Amino acid sequence: MGEGDTFVNAVIGAVATALLSGFVPLAPLLGGGLAGYLEGGERADGVRVGFLSGVIGLAISLVFFVLVFVFLAAVLAIAPEALGVFGAMGLLVLVLGTLTTAAYFLGLSALGGWLGNYVKYDTTIGD
Repeated sequence: MGEGDTFVNAVIGAVATALLSGFVPLAPLLGGGLAGYLEGGERADGVRVGFLSGVIGLAISLVFFVLVFVFLAAVLAIAPEALGVFGAMGLLVLVLGTLTTAAYFLGLSALGGWLGNYVKYDTTIGD
């Protein structure tokens, strides 16, 4: 958890994102900020570790997504007539939702990494 230990700092940020995401809006921003603050270095290092934190946090969220998808697939297997209701529009919503979630996690985590690095070096908060 030292300065420059990128993977450990990214995991800490991802865990913070996962723990906060249930009740704090913009949790990836806070997780990426924590990772960027712990990482130190240049601004680019903060963005990199924040982005990596977002990738790990997205992987954690993917587990929950797969559980929901398996449940949905089980419902469609039990009641095949529901497939007509779900159909192509449901698949489109699923794909767009996945892409939006990925952009949300990765973008806010990278921004948080930049802000965490900024707070560490350019403010008096970290002193």
